[in-house]
Amino acid sequence: MKIEKKDVLKALETISVPGEGQNMVESGAIKNVIVFGEEVVVDVTINNPSLQAKKKTEVSILQAIHKEVYQKAQVKVNLKVEAPVQENKAPQIKGKPIPGIDNIIAVASGKGGVGKSTVTANLAVSLAKMGFNVGLLDADIYGPSATIMFDVINEKPLSVNVDGKSKMKPVESYGVKVLSIGFFTQPDQAVVWRGPMAAKALNQMIFDAAWGELDFLLVDLPPGTGDIHLSIMQSLPLTGAVVVSTPQNVALADARKGVAMFQQESINVPVLGIIENMAYFTPPELPENKYHIFGKDGARNLAEDLQVRFLGELPLMQTIREAGDVGRPAAMQEDTLVEQAFIDITRNVVEETVKRNENLPPTQAIKITTMAGCSPVNKQKQ
Repeated sequence: MKIEKKDVLKALETISVPGEGQNMVESGAIKNVIVFGEEVVVDVTINNPSLQAKKKTEVSILQAIHKEVYQKAQVKVNLKVEAPVQENKAPQIKGKPIPGIDNIIAVASGKGGVGKSTVTANLAVSLAKMGFNVGLLDADIYGPSATIMFDVINEKPLSVNVDGKSKMKPVESYGVKVLSIGFFTQPDQAVVWRGPMAAKALNQMIFDAAWGELDFLLVDLPPGTGDIHLSIMQSLPLTGAVVVSTPQNVALADARKGVAMFQQESINVPVLGIIENMAYFTPPELPENKYHIFGKDGARNLAEDLQVRFLGELPLMQTIREAGDVGRPAAMQEDTLVEQAFIDITRNVVEETVKRNENLPPTQAIKITTMAGCSPVNKQKQ
């Protein structure tokens, strides 16, 4: 009897590799079939290295060919085991999304005292002035400052009912919804909490809050790279991160670590860019002069070295400090160099967010682009 290769393949389609759903031909387990008269040679590869799986595979092939093709066929099975490639990747830390919040951006700094909270507050105000719905979560548990910077130190979040559940209503100031641990402690009270207790407080402010519809939720992280940062990244699916630094080498060394934290394989949060704060000082009496007190272009050079965007620089100005101290962020000051500096940086942050979101529904990217007055990065998706 003449045995046809197509008949052999058809017979092998009636059986599957142990532990796999597809038949041997569809799954690619059958690598080759050679027919010499009444002799059939079958090359097959399986992933299961157990003796039982190998024996069962060989017997199944023999039975299928003898039953479906030719009972007296001389069948030889060349069986090879190839273990599946195991990617040795650490599991990524990802939080669950919050309904109604489109973009969650962490603002971080490796070193304390570089103006991270000031930058976060002014970014939030600038976004609100552009027409976005903005929230700010002050996650600096041990040194909260949002209540001071937004002049809401005497306010308290109210309790509201949302879908039958009691939620905290963020305090709103200058068009920004704010939640901070500062609302729940006295000004002279130190927060002496271990990591788990701090993480629990953060989770309550995140998930037990009635944030409503937000285009952006800015998260003001504490300085450094520690337990609070991991808790935030486990709780929230961060869209991206912004790192704030001064130009001096001590701050830049810590900023580099901050970028590295977000870029770890198990975290993998896109770094939208680096902001240089206190870049230079210009005395009012010498408006044409720039004094680079903490160094020059340090953060700009770091951004270039790390291949992330340099989002802009902010001057060292008394008015920025005073504005934060009295609870009226400097970006609120109309027609000033400070306001323009924050607008430029905020637009750059929005542009980078658009790029990161290019795989999301186009309405999101278009909405952001239009409201911020940025170039239509994703316009082709319309």
